[in-house]
Amino acid sequence: MTTQTTLIPIPAPAARIATLAGAAAALAGTLLPWTWTSEFPGDLTVTGYPGGLQVLTLTGAILTLLFTATGYGIPGLRWLTPGGTNSPVRLLALATLGTTGYAMGAISYELGGVVNLEPGAWVSGIGALIAVIASLALPSDVALPADGPEPNAWQRFRNSLAAPSAPRAKTLPAWAEILVIAAAFGLALYIFTYGIDIPTEDSEQFIGFLITAAFAFTALTRAGLIARITALTTKHRNVTLTAALVAAFCFPFTQDTAEYALIGANILIFATVALGLNVVVGLAGLLDLGYVAFLGVGAYTAALVSGAPLSAIGVQFPFWAAVLTGAVVSLIFGVLIGAPTLRLRGDYLAIVTLGFGEIFRVTVNNLNGNSGPDLTNGSQGIPSIPDLNLFGIDFGLTHDIGPFTLSRPANYYLLMLVVTAVVVLVFRRSGDSRIGRAWVAIREDETAATAMGINAFRLKLLAFALGATLAGLAGTVQAHVNYTVTPEQYQFAGSVPPNSAFLLAAVILGGMGTLSGPFVGAALLYLIPAKLQFMQDYQLFLFGIALVLLMRFRPEGLVADRRKQLEFHETDQLDVPKPRKPDETDAGIAKAGA
Repeated sequence: MTTQTTLIPIPAPAARIATLAGAAAALAGTLLPWTWTSEFPGDLTVTGYPGGLQVLTLTGAILTLLFTATGYGIPGLRWLTPGGTNSPVRLLALATLGTTGYAMGAISYELGGVVNLEPGAWVSGIGALIAVIASLALPSDVALPADGPEPNAWQRFRNSLAAPSAPRAKTLPAWAEILVIAAAFGLALYIFTYGIDIPTEDSEQFIGFLITAAFAFTALTRAGLIARITALTTKHRNVTLTAALVAAFCFPFTQDTAEYALIGANILIFATVALGLNVVVGLAGLLDLGYVAFLGVGAYTAALVSGAPLSAIGVQFPFWAAVLTGAVVSLIFGVLIGAPTLRLRGDYLAIVTLGFGEIFRVTVNNLNGNSGPDLTNGSQGIPSIPDLNLFGIDFGLTHDIGPFTLSRPANYYLLMLVVTAVVVLVFRRSGDSRIGRAWVAIREDETAATAMGINAFRLKLLAFALGATLAGLAGTVQAHVNYTVTPEQYQFAGSVPPNSAFLLAAVILGGMGTLSGPFVGAALLYLIPAKLQFMQDYQLFLFGIALVLLMRFRPEGLVADRRKQLEFHETDQLDVPKPRKPDETDAGIAKAGA
């Protein structure tokens, strides 16, 4: 037996009307000035034209209005809430209040007190507060069991944010489902572009963007829309992959400056290396803490054979030959390191790979002609790596394509996108093959896999070598993007990714063993530090807190496969039959004996 609960004893119809009124007030407040001076980022002084953080509050208020209206069963809006109806409203109201409250606090802190707040800020803040209080009076979507212990306030609040699973959607024509997938990726591209285009000095607006995006994504998940999109992308995998590549291809054409295109190129490099690590950690279950060394092997190899003035080799290969050389050298290092160490398991393997990563960094730092042969120029690295010239296209120059201008970072972004497509193809094919299934078997239980006839050592070595090759492939492009390679770029942990700790965190954050997970994790771990540079001194501290919270509330990662969801959440598993009572068991035994 279950019971429907509310946190605040207000009739549901009145609570829904109050939620609509509060969201409408928050929306109206964004059309009024929030402060009197334009010194605060975003220029919140204009009447009738929201800017900066006002746009985020406006977005949250509009979404709150839409999802609240679905509770009336209005035709044309029912598709918004195939799962929960009221929990998305609460989350969106919290998003509006969180963004507005943060904006009011930031204005008061930077300008010297609440006296700097104009009436528009108070209207939006009070309206968002009313919407949150009223939304807490709406009935919960998931009822609490009536025969259990009396839940406390925190348990009731958490239950109010839960939602039932969305039922299976009606089958649409194939063309309609493809249009839905294309629209979803178009919206994702717009949101990503909006976030990356926020100026680095406007950190207040970016924090507000993170607040709104986090709550809105959770609300869409509770509403069941994310599950519906996931079902469509699973059904049309090739279409989904094509749509993702097209959306990524369109990104540099949306950028007017080279700064954000460079961020995009570095995110692709970070994500591609993380996807290579996902083969080792996510599929084969090998904890590699020195993986960034293979990225360094590929980068140093490309620097040595690409005609850099300080290259000790003094040769200049064409790009395709440099790419193959970097990948092959990384492959060789992967086999040489993996062959004697992959008979270890768990923590012992992690310690050995960590040692390899540090040995690589120290070695290239000492190959300076004094402590060792003059090969890598020591701590100075190999600078002035020349730009690529492919098919007559100089990647160091800007190029006009119709009304669009592609900068140097945009050129390398598109090149890296091709490399990423190759790595995605390799990961997808290997993961779906017999070898990929054998890797998963080894990851789950190596002893059982060996007993079933799987050559665990050979397959682990193959995973290690493949991961090293993919990292070396990305390293050859990274060397040209950054102009130079130095030993300090390839350490275990540091404030600037990619490093081994951040690569491993990107895989875990995104979702181990998934295709899109490392891209999501890498984008977040690279973009957030790049935008919030004032937190650089506390970056590792905040990074640790984020990992602890992730392990507590979503250990399977942001993008999890079904296996991980069942592993980490017992409530998602099938219910087992209740055990029979002793008297029934005894009676059955007696009858059998008779």
